[in-house]
Amino acid sequence: MPIITIENLHHPGVEVFSTLTEAQLRNRIEPEKGVFIAESPKVIQVALNAGYEPLALLCEEKHITGDAASIIRQCGDIPVYTGNRELLASLTGYTLTRGVLCAMRRPIPRTVEEVCADAHRVVVIDGVVDTTNIGAIFRSAAALGIDAVLLTPTSCDPLNRRAVRVSMGSVFLLPWTWLEGPLEQLSSLGFRTAAMALTDNSVSIDHPALVDEPRLAIIMGTEGDGLSLEVIAKADYVVRIPMSHGVDSLNVAAASAVAFWELRKR
Repeated sequence: MPIITIENLHHPGVEVFSTLTEAQLRNRIEPEKGVFIAESPKVIQVALNAGYEPLALLCEEKHITGDAASIIRQCGDIPVYTGNRELLASLTGYTLTRGVLCAMRRPIPRTVEEVCADAHRVVVIDGVVDTTNIGAIFRSAAALGIDAVLLTPTSCDPLNRRAVRVSMGSVFLLPWTWLEGPLEQLSSLGFRTAAMALTDNSVSIDHPALVDEPRLAIIMGTEGDGLSLEVIAKADYVVRIPMSHGVDSLNVAAASAVAFWELRKR
């Protein structure tokens, strides 16, 4: 692999780590040319183990023979850009907390049918736009028995740099895709839907019928307003998490963890 020492911010090839926006990296017009950035040796390793294709590495000089050594060997003949800590901090806009960034090829988008083929429990992320929440939801989903993740187009991209970092690489462990059509399409795949929302007709999350469902799609809503009235009205179940001390709701990331554990396939 070529080790390339950069001495300024205009070195050809490093723009993928600095000047390109998340939208440019994603490249919706030509998805097959899309790129994302994974940060830290641990997260990069998870992505490599999951089969993601590395394109370039950026790391501090000390990590070439340190934390990044095994990753560099695995990545083969791709450019490895390096420089001093101060230069790389000015390049990326912040000091690298783990010293290593990897530009990777985005996977080819999968269909809902492919993602859900063998799934018993899926989560539908509807309109969640905070990258930290997306990363946290993926991490809980991977840990607590969710088989696949579907996101509405109004949700944040799971391969956003911060979402990847917060998830600790869990975005690479679960099959996921965008749910472009109506939520009702899930019924044709054999799923019953459970909308997480507080209404007068909500059933408690420990209702036995929920656990008995062979295929269940758990729908989580936006940070502010939650799920729309339309989504709630069309769901097979409307589900609440019982609260104490006058607390009316949880953050969507915290609520998802509770829901995934309680509604997991027994």
